[in-house]
Amino acid sequence: MKVLCSFFVGLFLVAASPLLALSQSTPWDQYTAAGEKALQQGRYSEAEKYLLAALKEAEGFGLQDPRLATSLNKLGEVYTVQGKYAEAESFLTRALAIREKTLGPEHREVATSLTNLALLYRRQAKYGEAEPLYKRSLAIKEKSLGKDHPDVAILLDNLGVLYLSQGKYAEAEPLQKRALAILEKTLGPEHREVATSLTNLALLYQRQGKYGEAEPLFKRGLAINEKVLGPAHPDVATSLESYADLLRRMNRGTAAAEMEARAKAIRAKHPRSPTSNP
Repeated sequence: MKVLCSFFVGLFLVAASPLLALSQSTPWDQYTAAGEKALQQGRYSEAEKYLLAALKEAEGFGLQDPRLATSLNKLGEVYTVQGKYAEAESFLTRALAIREKTLGPEHREVATSLTNLALLYRRQAKYGEAEPLYKRSLAIKEKSLGKDHPDVAILLDNLGVLYLSQGKYAEAEPLQKRALAILEKTLGPEHREVATSLTNLALLYQRQGKYGEAEPLFKRGLAINEKVLGPAHPDVATSLESYADLLRRMNRGTAAAEMEARAKAIRAKHPRSPTSNP
């Protein structure tokens, strides 16, 4: 999420020429689009460089310009994915402060910042700090978007995962089931967010020893991720690792080893992309 711009400019002209063809209006737009694309494809170092260049542009717009908070937030996302938690917190808290001041405490962009900061704390097992952020973000999204919006569903799933991480299964299950139902209805059965929701619900059942309920969910989530993201994406590795863990618990070691080998090959290409299981 952060790097030197001089090296960056040369890289952008070579690697992102298709994005230039989109006729984005400013260098900030170009760098941001390139960074988001790299992030989606799991190319985190590249995303960091583009988004650092975007941040340098945004810092010239002034503190009131929403592009500054956007750049800070995106960089925070990339650092979180890479496990660079100190850097992530610095960017995410700064983005949140700017958005609260310029947009008001109940704006949807404030909710986005709250969610990303909560995710960062959850990954560090700071559950007490994460929960009120998730709840505040959920309240904002439900009020502004309605209770059946996919953004609301994603937050429900995130809060469910937080409870799952703490072993609060009774609190987690209704949230995760509601999230999955909303996502399937609003986004379709083969959307990337549906795959995430399926995997998280599968993990809940696995933790409770309900392996027969967990396996079809893991299997379906993996199939969606492979189709939507491609076979070499870090999220596919996460799906493979999760499914393999279940198979080992079910004494199906050969199938588990095959999945683990595939995941290891993917991780070798993305060495700084940690798993995101709760």
